[in-house]
Amino acid sequence: MIRNPKDFWAGLLFAAFGVAAIVIAANYPLGTAARMGPGYFPRMLGMLLVALGAVLAARGVRRPGPRLPAWHWRPLLVVLGSVVVFAVIVTRVGLLLSTVALIFAASVASREFRPREALVSGVLLALLAVGVFVVGLKLQLPVWPVLG
Repeated sequence: MIRNPKDFWAGLLFAAFGVAAIVIAANYPLGTAARMGPGYFPRMLGMLLVALGAVLAARGVRRPGPRLPAWHWRPLLVVLGSVVVFAVIVTRVGLLLSTVALIFAASVASREFRPREALVSGVLLALLAVGVFVVGLKLQLPVWPVLG
């Protein structure tokens, strides 16, 4: 019997991601601790996630806890939709404007939405994104809209 559904389901989710990481990295060479191959980190991380998931799931069975809150579909759909829109428009509209749009649109999901704060956050995060990805990492992303 599940006594703490929050811990139990979080544990299963951690374990599922861990198994996925192990399976995906299975075809990569492991290497050694001294000379790590491309499969070393994903497998180790996957094993840690499975172990953490097992501990959380066991805790969810043994210790009592609160029930899961009601599922809220609107915020989930708004945030996921804004990420999808960002992915579609970023190469045409540019990183700066698409990031502002993403932050503003995702902020609408909150009950405490304030347009001015969302816009300021969007601009600051867009500048940070440009600084990190375009200037720092030298990724070939358009900063401004592509004309033509």
